[in-house]
Amino acid sequence: MAKKSPAKPDFETALKELETLVDTMEKGDLSLEDSLSHFERGVQLSRTCQQALKDAEQKVDILMKKSGQDDITAFDNEDA
Repeated sequence: MAKKSPAKPDFETALKELETLVDTMEKGDLSLEDSLSHFERGVQLSRTCQQALKDAEQKVDILMKKSGQDDITAFDNEDA
């Protein structure tokens, strides 16, 4: 019987689960097999978050173009 992959979570759920996985792995109490399993799930969640952010960026670009603002000022995080 094939393993069912978990349903694709929304961004906030994926990020929270990813943070939990990282916290668990950082404690160092997992077996190698469990660590690999957590790492694999973390990669999946990371990809889900990256895709959600990419989709959101595309939506913002479309909305900005529709409103006549073709140029978006890049966020500069150096002052933060």
